[in-house]
Amino acid sequence: MVNDLSQAGGGTDAGPGWGRRWLRIVVRLVVAILITVMFGRVLHLSVQVSQREGRVPGFALGMAHGALMPCGFPMLLVGQDLPIYAERNTGRTYKLGYTLGVNLCGAVFFGSVYWRVGRLRRLARELQSPSARS
Repeated sequence: MVNDLSQAGGGTDAGPGWGRRWLRIVVRLVVAILITVMFGRVLHLSVQVSQREGRVPGFALGMAHGALMPCGFPMLLVGQDLPIYAERNTGRTYKLGYTLGVNLCGAVFFGSVYWRVGRLRRLARELQSPSARS
């Protein structure tokens, strides 16, 4: 009966590549989570070390903290109190670096997303037949 349904088009047989596709999605998700946790830990250690050593973070560390800040979001969601900003800093130069780091990180992330969407749109246009366009 299952074979009859799949032959009639009502089955749920997704083909031989279905398992491989899901495995690839799960692996990518796990890798993304591990990378995010790793960067969150680096941010946490960076802020702690810069505060503990008596060194006052300036532009460069502000930029690093800003670039790593989005990676702290998942750790904050699961309940870890993560410092994402050095409270003791040089002032305006640290804040400029922090802002630049956040913006550059966002530009790289969202730029890659928009580039990928643009690539998919071009591919969809190329796959359309000439008769479907008119």
